[in-house]
Amino acid sequence: MLRLMKNGPLRIVVIDDHEMVLEGLKALLARFHGRVRIVGQAVSADRAESLVAALDPDVVVSDVRLRGSVSGLDLCRRLVEADPARRVVLLSAYDDEQYLFQAMRAGAAGYLLKSIDGEGLVRHLELAAEGQTTVDPTMAGRAVATAARLQAGEFWPGAHLSLTQRESEVLGLLVAGLSNRAIAARLVLGEETVKSHVRAILRKLDVGDRTSAVAVALREGIFR
Repeated sequence: MLRLMKNGPLRIVVIDDHEMVLEGLKALLARFHGRVRIVGQAVSADRAESLVAALDPDVVVSDVRLRGSVSGLDLCRRLVEADPARRVVLLSAYDDEQYLFQAMRAGAAGYLLKSIDGEGLVRHLELAAEGQTTVDPTMAGRAVATAARLQAGEFWPGAHLSLTQRESEVLGLLVAGLSNRAIAARLVLGEETVKSHVRAILRKLDVGDRTSAVAVALREGIFR
């Protein structure tokens, strides 16, 4: 259930692990002080969770990629799980529909590119606070087309679950029972690279181990 809108400017919490980006956002949004007000900022996901709980902002604005074990996508998922009415808008430098689809699966209220101008950013934050789901205008048309192609099965197995093509290949070999070392040899990759892909697969499938990932792959009909 959407929280009731308050009078006055939107109260915003911003999260980014680069201080320069935070300062840039503050300077950009300061031009719209009658419409938005930054009430808190954080440079890590761990700090952000307690800050958001304490301040209860109208909208949380977070970078998609944060240093450490918790990404902006993970943070979004946690915030929405803690409060389903929480409005989280993700900012990204990546003009990539797969990130957009992951953001929507995580419960984001919006996905915007960092190239957006100040007026556009503020308007999208207002729309998010009103309960709408917002997508950067430069991505919206392509995202709809890609979603239609995903639905039609025109991409690699698991693309509809936000797996990259390489992650799909790795998951297929997990289903076949190969070890990380065997997968590395089959795909001509380093073993650490394979481990990184496996971690990404577990995160995207929201499971804790390889066996569960294989179970999801089979249940979803990704591989048979």
